[in-house]
Amino acid sequence: MRLNRLPLTAALLLPLLFAGATADTVQRFEIDRNHSRVGFAVRHMGVATVRGEFRDFEGHLLLNTDDITQSTVHVVVQTATIDTGNERRDNHLRSDDFFNAERFPTITFEGRRVERAGDGHVLVGDLTIRDVTREVRIPFELSGPLELDGRRRLGAEGQVRVNRKEFNLLWNNMVEGVSVVSDEVRLELAIEAATPRAQD
Repeated sequence: MRLNRLPLTAALLLPLLFAGATADTVQRFEIDRNHSRVGFAVRHMGVATVRGEFRDFEGHLLLNTDDITQSTVHVVVQTATIDTGNERRDNHLRSDDFFNAERFPTITFEGRRVERAGDGHVLVGDLTIRDVTREVRIPFELSGPLELDGRRRLGAEGQVRVNRKEFNLLWNNMVEGVSVVSDEVRLELAIEAATPRAQD
């Protein structure tokens, strides 16, 4: 990935997490929820695609400008805010057949490192849904950072396919031999993030 399309990188704010890093080389970017989307897409009955998103989430990234591979990400999603545009379906997704939002109110992602892949980058981290944590690898591209209104801003887009049953989202039904809900789900991320505003 070229310099003007830096890779997405973010994580828990742990000072001195990166060996040899200084305050000048590690910058914190907070996710701007109003200009970001955490979404998904899944096949229905093998003939159509249902898309949805989570309305409430937060997180940040720590960008290491000296060594981007040491950058990290931290994201928390509120499971109950799932929205597919159909109230009956959304309530089913919140139930124990799928996310069990009452018992498992959050989905988390901890991006631990960035790897170079050809002329691009891959964010590697741990995705936790319900009571299961699995490593996922998210190819992505990122625009910026840019200096705007006294702050640095960047945008990142990436997606990854996961098997929902590996995260104990097990419900399904068959209609004439066709699965109602595909096992494969595409997670779609479009993130804008910015450094904190300077104090007056």
